[in-house]
Amino acid sequence: MLRLVPLVALVGLLAVGCGVRTSKPYTAEGTAPCLREKGFASVSTSPAKIGFIASVAANGGLVATGTSGNKLTIAFTDSADDVSDTQDSFKRFAPPGYKSHMGDIMQTDRNAVMVWTVTPDSQELDTAKRCLQP
Repeated sequence: MLRLVPLVALVGLLAVGCGVRTSKPYTAEGTAPCLREKGFASVSTSPAKIGFIASVAANGGLVATGTSGNKLTIAFTDSADDVSDTQDSFKRFAPPGYKSHMGDIMQTDRNAVMVWTVTPDSQELDTAKRCLQP
């Protein structure tokens, strides 16, 4: 029995060290610094710059320009349960040329709704998703 205690403690430490994700909702304030660090330009959480839908999101919003020049807007809802309402808002107010492409330019991850100007490449999308933070 005493041999199991160190083993259990080691497994617990390994789990913590491997970056176990939290269930806290993602936020604009937590995500913006990572996007800047990863080379996204013009990262802003200013309501005047991010657009109405992202500016009224419960956990903030941001706009950033990816390394390819692709513009990314993220609205951080209160929870994953609110994502569909925010997606509907983005679809409803999208410019006419974008409405038919929303499936290509809009992705979600938990409580984050991400809308790009054009379909992001897999590396840019992966970088943005990895930057999502509480």
